[in-house]
Amino acid sequence: MLALGSASRYANQPYVLLVSDRPSERAALERAIALVMDCRALAPEAALPAARPHLIILDVPPHRALALDQTLGASKSAVPRLVLARGEPAPLTGAHLRQLPATTPRQIVLANAFAMIEEATRSAETRKRRLGEQVTGATAIVSDLFDSAALGAGLQPADVDRGTEMVLDAVSEVGIGAWLEAVWRYDIGVYQHTLGVAGHAATFGSQIGLGRSDLNRLVRAALLHDIGKSRIPVEILNKPGPLNPEEFRLMQRHPEIGAVLLEAQGDFEPVVIDVVRHHHERIDGKGYPDRLAGTAISDLVRIISICDVFSALTERRTYRQPASGPEALAIMVEAQGHLDPDLLRAFAPVMLGSNALAA
Repeated sequence: MLALGSASRYANQPYVLLVSDRPSERAALERAIALVMDCRALAPEAALPAARPHLIILDVPPHRALALDQTLGASKSAVPRLVLARGEPAPLTGAHLRQLPATTPRQIVLANAFAMIEEATRSAETRKRRLGEQVTGATAIVSDLFDSAALGAGLQPADVDRGTEMVLDAVSEVGIGAWLEAVWRYDIGVYQHTLGVAGHAATFGSQIGLGRSDLNRLVRAALLHDIGKSRIPVEILNKPGPLNPEEFRLMQRHPEIGAVLLEAQGDFEPVVIDVVRHHHERIDGKGYPDRLAGTAISDLVRIISICDVFSALTERRTYRQPASGPEALAIMVEAQGHLDPDLLRAFAPVMLGSNALAA
């Protein structure tokens, strides 16, 4: 069975992934490509690295090429692929795909590979610049939403929709790992957490097959889930240590505060307000503010709750180091009665497939 490996030394630098069942040809191509860019050459049965490659070269029979392409496609969006076809071209589709006969002279194979590396490098630079713009824009929107809520001014649904599209577009293009790396460059407390939860929600919602309208609703709810914190004193939000009982009781009011705020405005869907009010409920009924339990907690709330907890555990905090992805998931699994176990089982492989979180 094909498996995605954990983060490797390729996580922070561009590399070419070469998968070939011809050892001598694999070694020759690896030596030549390594003159231009790091190359990871693997046999088809080897575990695949989690880090996103610049280029994938597949030199295997058609059925293996299709299986590998499907496995890689689940976690490597829009990676250019060069396929050395045996007989008829492999039944692959998608942009940035080239197929050459496996009998093509090595010089021509390398010329195509180098041209695709050059094109991918330009594309990567464009993606990086666009990602920076998306994170900056989304941060500004979330900041404005919280400021407006704190001042008692009305929130603009159009701004929430723009932020939702920014998150969905960015995560779809670069993946959750790159999104989080860009978000984590900002030391912006609750805004950073909001964008992390939204990124996780976009990723998880896509992986479990939500349609576009439901995915939009999910990410919109994620962007607003902590809006009640706009009315919590900043010294409590940013306190570098545990809250005392009075501070904790005040902090626990933020879901209700946020829901009342959105209800009063009248521009937001009930399912979104439901997430804002109930994202701290627990399956066992021990959450807050309404002590809902079991089926009384909606699926949308259950998804956001998982993303909220995972984001909180893996983020930098002034009073502790962030947990790794596996550490955070272990904590979440051990906290029986808190989160939906079926959704958590589906969530785990999605997050561990990201090189930013797998280590």
